[in-house]
Amino acid sequence: MITLPEKIVYGKTGFKIKVPIASCTVASGAEKIYESVLAEVRSRKIDAEVTIVGCIGLDFIDPWIELAKIGYPPAIYANVKPEHVKRIVSEYLSGNLSGAYALRFRVNDVEKDIPTLDELDPWKYQVKWVSRNCGVVNPESIEDYMALGGYNGLKRSISMEPEEVIDEIKKAGLRGRGGAGFPTWLKWKICREQPDDEKYVIANCDEGDPGAFMNRLLAESDPHRILEGLIIAGYAIGAQKGFIFVRAEKPLAAKRLSKAVEDARMHGLLGKNIFNSGFNFDVEVFLSAGAFICGEETAMIAAIEGGRATPRQRPPYPAVKGLWGKPTTINNVETLAHVATIMGDGWKKFAAMGTEKSKGTKMYCVVGSVKRTGAYEVPIGTSIKDLVYKIAGGPPEGREIKAVQVGGPSGGCIPSSMLDLPLDYETLQEAGAIMGSGGIVVIDNTNCMVDIARFFLSFTVAESCGQCIPGRVGTRLMYETLTRITDGMGEMKDLELLKKIGAAMIKTCLCALGRTAPNPVLTTLRYFEDEYLMHIKEKTCPALVCKALIKYQIDPDRCKGCALCAKNCPAQAILGNPGSPYIIDQDKCIKCGTCVEVCPFNAIMKLPKKVLGVQVIKE
Repeated sequence: MITLPEKIVYGKTGFKIKVPIASCTVASGAEKIYESVLAEVRSRKIDAEVTIVGCIGLDFIDPWIELAKIGYPPAIYANVKPEHVKRIVSEYLSGNLSGAYALRFRVNDVEKDIPTLDELDPWKYQVKWVSRNCGVVNPESIEDYMALGGYNGLKRSISMEPEEVIDEIKKAGLRGRGGAGFPTWLKWKICREQPDDEKYVIANCDEGDPGAFMNRLLAESDPHRILEGLIIAGYAIGAQKGFIFVRAEKPLAAKRLSKAVEDARMHGLLGKNIFNSGFNFDVEVFLSAGAFICGEETAMIAAIEGGRATPRQRPPYPAVKGLWGKPTTINNVETLAHVATIMGDGWKKFAAMGTEKSKGTKMYCVVGSVKRTGAYEVPIGTSIKDLVYKIAGGPPEGREIKAVQVGGPSGGCIPSSMLDLPLDYETLQEAGAIMGSGGIVVIDNTNCMVDIARFFLSFTVAESCGQCIPGRVGTRLMYETLTRITDGMGEMKDLELLKKIGAAMIKTCLCALGRTAPNPVLTTLRYFEDEYLMHIKEKTCPALVCKALIKYQIDPDRCKGCALCAKNCPAQAILGNPGSPYIIDQDKCIKCGTCVEVCPFNAIMKLPKKVLGVQVIKE
């Protein structure tokens, strides 16, 4: 990763170019775009300010840039390549905005044919509450954050009694955004009431769910909002030390959080006597080893203490006995970002959104089979359907949504017939899913639900801490059972076995991660039992996904004998002579599908292959 300056100023003519540098934009080439912008500005000797910003959340337009000049509307250009930069700058400065994806806002009628962000579906249905600064401010500039009201919430909090701050969070109705939805104020109250003089607060920025990146986005795009919330939490419970626990695989998030801590300390927002209040508080950024189990709060505590990251029996809960045996409050980074925003804007604005039991907004990452992947913020209670279709654009052309997996790898799979369900803690739990951190994977009709359940179990098997027998053995038994079924070796008794193991794990696993691990299996059994029965009784995979139950076959009437399939087959399983139809040796075929991808004549078909017991019948 290149070292990026905070900003480069070339003049004071009111021309600014913003380039988003976050993990998602870097993955799509944003660093090269940044270099191209600098080169263009230098070569043309343009007076401009080139600055970095964070991720805007609309990942389907990455990499993007934003140009703004006095008298012109700020314009966002999507899916930019280095070779596009010269044209974009020239056109914008000449007043031609026709190539823009959207405008931040409109300044006159000249650009009436170009939509503003507020007119676009993936933006207008959002409520940018806690993510308001993402893609707007330079995440490495405390001045940018403070210019937009940053740390006003902290200043206001310290002017209040700690109990009043806790009461404000109570009136807001904030619940933890890390998964369980426990009332934030209650966790703080319990911790504050403990008699110990030494207390700690921890920001959980571990975020290990596949397809979930809302915490990473906040940390990389608006780190001071998280830090401000952490300081407020420390003040409320009476702590003098805080930790930000960051997954080591997210170096940019760690870097920006660390810089935020340093800059806050330099501005007197950390350290001794903050705002001349007598409140002393400091923060340390702690890099985790990267295990998924570290997201469980007692395992996180063990890691900070220098031990093996394994969960502990509860009670006692961390609020009573946590880090080094002292009362400890652990909050998800999104929760803390909400704390800073609530204390800055007041609880009434927050409480006006959401449902009766769950107030405010929630960030969700929508990935999988949708046209517009990204991180979106909507009021709690928004339906799955609105999020997936209105905001994320629905499935690609020719596909149909079969299910939506909500809540990370241990979340449940909700069928398409139930997409009107609201996204709130209680409703999702009744449906067999969980809110989790907010990860949503959209699954279309080309997927096998038995294979999907097996996929998520493979993750929890690999990430299990192995401490308790139900978690260690239960996940492995479920995974092996699902493998038998997808291999065509399943029996009807396997369905009952899966249900029994799942029920036992929910009741007996040591930690919440183990107790929720069976969700993908139990919900697919609940809503897609017909697919399990097809695998077991008919020995076939209706989605033609499970390799043991499919075969590839060449249609001799369509095959032109071009030999492309044979040349590209990694297993050398395709035989024949150029100019004549080829055939596939079923014994050698590894079912990789490469032949289908390279065939220009659509001559290769994926077909069911019957399996009887342990005897494979070739057709």
